Amino acid sequence: MNLPNALSVLRLAMIPLYAAVFWTGHVKLAFLVLLAAGLTDVLDGYIARSRGLVTGLGTVLDPLADKLMMITVMLSLVLSKMIPWAAAVVFFVRDVGMIVGGMYFHFTGKKPVPANGLGKLTTVLLYAAVLAIIFDWPYAVWYLWGVLVFAFFTTIMYMRSIRGSGRMPQVKGKRAHF
Repeated sequence: MNLPNALSVLRLAMIPLYAAVFWTGHVKLAFLVLLAAGLTDVLDGYIARSRGLVTGLGTVLDPLADKLMMITVMLSLVLSKMIPWAAAVVFFVRDVGMIVGGMYFHFTGKKPVPANGLGKLTTVLLYAAVLAIIFDWPYAVWYLWGVLVFAFFTTIMYMRSIRGSGRMPQVKGKRAHF
């Protein structure tokens, strides 16, 4: 296993650590675990691309670790009543959809479309929203809603880039439309 993949596995291992720290009442410390996970995300991507260490395993592990971490974070925030259920549901629908889409590409042998700049910006904005919520900043939940709207916008853009790449499944001789 190469270093970028090991960092993704480490990020997966940080998910139960985040949950344990959060649920023992150390919410702000849990945010530091999330930031450490975010740092491993940045590092694994940079190392993989700059050193030619991109692997099929990494193209599955990296986004899976990201999505599972953020699903865990959102679940902890909603169960602790720091965010409304509706916001969590919107987030879960998007991220579970992205996981299912990634699994489809992986198991059908199609080449995944890498994350684009808008997707990376969405992640940064989501981390900022979590920071605002955990530190109880004014209007933090409204900021989260704005980020969720932006996230759906970037998801639509991502799907269009997939469609433009010719990787979408054929439906009655035509590509699926978004």
